[in-house]
Amino acid sequence: MRIGVYFCNCGPNISEKIDAESVRRDVEAIAGFGYFRTVDFLCSSTGTEEMENDLRSEKPDRVVVAACSVRDHEETFRDVMSRAGLNPFLMQMVNIREHIAWVTADRDQATAKASAQIRAAMKRVVLHEPLERKELDINTDVLVIGSGPAGLKAALTLAEAGRKVFLVEKEPMIGGMPVRYEEMFPNIECGPCMLEPVMGDILHGPDAGNIELFTLSEVVEVVGYYGNFSAKILRHPRGISADLCIGCAMCIEACPASAPNPYNCGMNEKKALDFPFRGVLPNLPYIDSASCLRTSRGEDCTACRDACLVEGAVLLEEAEEVVTRAFGAIILATGGALYDCSRLPNLGYGTVPDVLDALEFERMLAASGPTEGVLKTAGGKTPENIAIIHCVGSLDARHKSYCSGVCCEVAFKFNHLIAHKAEGASVTHFYKTVAVAGKEEFKLYDEAKGRAASRFVRYDDLSEISVSAGGHGEGLSISFARGEGIEANRFDMVVLCPAVVPSEGTKKMLSLLELSADRFGFAAEMHGRMDSAKGNVRGVFLAGACQAPMDVQKTVNQALAATGLVLSGLVPGRKMIVEPVTAEVDPDRCSACRSCIPVCPYKAISFDSDKKVAFINSVLCMGCGTCVAACPTGAIKGIHFTNDEILAEIAEVLA
Repeated sequence: MRIGVYFCNCGPNISEKIDAESVRRDVEAIAGFGYFRTVDFLCSSTGTEEMENDLRSEKPDRVVVAACSVRDHEETFRDVMSRAGLNPFLMQMVNIREHIAWVTADRDQATAKASAQIRAAMKRVVLHEPLERKELDINTDVLVIGSGPAGLKAALTLAEAGRKVFLVEKEPMIGGMPVRYEEMFPNIECGPCMLEPVMGDILHGPDAGNIELFTLSEVVEVVGYYGNFSAKILRHPRGISADLCIGCAMCIEACPASAPNPYNCGMNEKKALDFPFRGVLPNLPYIDSASCLRTSRGEDCTACRDACLVEGAVLLEEAEEVVTRAFGAIILATGGALYDCSRLPNLGYGTVPDVLDALEFERMLAASGPTEGVLKTAGGKTPENIAIIHCVGSLDARHKSYCSGVCCEVAFKFNHLIAHKAEGASVTHFYKTVAVAGKEEFKLYDEAKGRAASRFVRYDDLSEISVSAGGHGEGLSISFARGEGIEANRFDMVVLCPAVVPSEGTKKMLSLLELSADRFGFAAEMHGRMDSAKGNVRGVFLAGACQAPMDVQKTVNQALAATGLVLSGLVPGRKMIVEPVTAEVDPDRCSACRSCIPVCPYKAISFDSDKKVAFINSVLCMGCGTCVAACPTGAIKGIHFTNDEILAEIAEVLA
């Protein structure tokens, strides 16, 4: 076997610290040595051309390149190998710049190190196998899970690019949480109005034909891999025909059953057949099976169908349906939720009247909410003195140690809205710290600070604050540490601004898709800064508050980042290139212990129950070698990083 060695001087970077001629004399003694070439700048266009011509002429069996970082130029030299007609994986690189020349002051020592590592590479490269990249056909359709701002923007952008999109939403309407908000920070924009153009285009726009919308639906199974996924989607019955319903609400008036409205946090009731609240899209009511007399009590009620003006629009016999769709990538946009304030019993949430969390207060302020936008206490009076408690559950090691970022902006938005809804009312902010980063976000804080009716009280720990009923119908009492003593104030209403946490939908999808969660329970990114829109499973992308607390602007930007990755990765007419440097299981040695499955960070390993062996999906595998190390029987081989290759390299360095 004949080995060609290419030594790059890298200008003075390597040549001033490593004696190439001394290295050449040293490596000539290695069995299989063919020739040694020294090039000033091997990675330059002149250098790669010279190397290519030399390879064509010399036709070596194996090649060693001694140059700079593998990260910088391994693909460069593999490409040169391919152009010269050689298998690109019959080459081994040695980093003699960063690993030796730049960190070894003594020239003799640097030269000796370089010789040892090049000899080791020569011993290793002899054992390399001629690997081949594979090409796979791909499906460029996309599954988007969640229809909040992130899901909507991702779905519409993909549809505008001509991609087929399957948009799955568990609720009967689209828009996520912002459609429940009357006003949005920092510019006090109407939430539904802001989202309506996107929602309108999703439903009726020029590219709506590329979007298949599944409301009242959930993904229950996903199989396959990047470029070739398949999912089962469970569609719960709406009980209303989307094609026939005209939204007249005659069926709603006739419905005899009602229950607390979950979309208004249970603060009012809605009919068993009703809209979640006014103005939702799609403009369709739905039948709530938990409160419908037919499904909850078994009664033969047909009042809604009898009142309907359009025959066939009410579908009382509609059943659940499971549909299957194929696609190439997934965008997870399942959003976040609010921390359960009842976990801090000293704040009175759930036990003391007129203690509301941020979402309940939002719905009260909304014209489509339980009080139609009228701010009033449980007793029906306009509050004159309101307390807003920041950081409920945030920045607290006993609850959530992180800062959600958006809570302060919500609190100062409330300050602004209270001034208009309850003119003259005073607002006291109990805060731990203030977070209003951004070029516009500070203005609501400035407005709150400038109001004579606003008061700011800083606390160190929420345990110092206690909320209780005032007694004799006299509102609420908040006692808190003040200097050396305890101060108590009376309020008509208390609003809690809790931490943003992963939603139940996010937790469920992380489990279903086998995605990793970070230490806070959010979807873990491939890399928090450089690959924040990628999940740890190839082909699954993250958008919005499923990965971290964020406002609408950041949510939409994250959605566009995920969309860009999908569009660039799955291109119509292009095949997917599968790298051969992966791991593989020897079925004859596999003991079926499954130790490899939980340690794989890319969820590339599954278990064949019929054959009783583990199986590695080469599309998902990134060749990290974790499973190789974990396998107790040595049944898993790291291709291009076999035990024999690595041990041969180590043995020569230590010789």
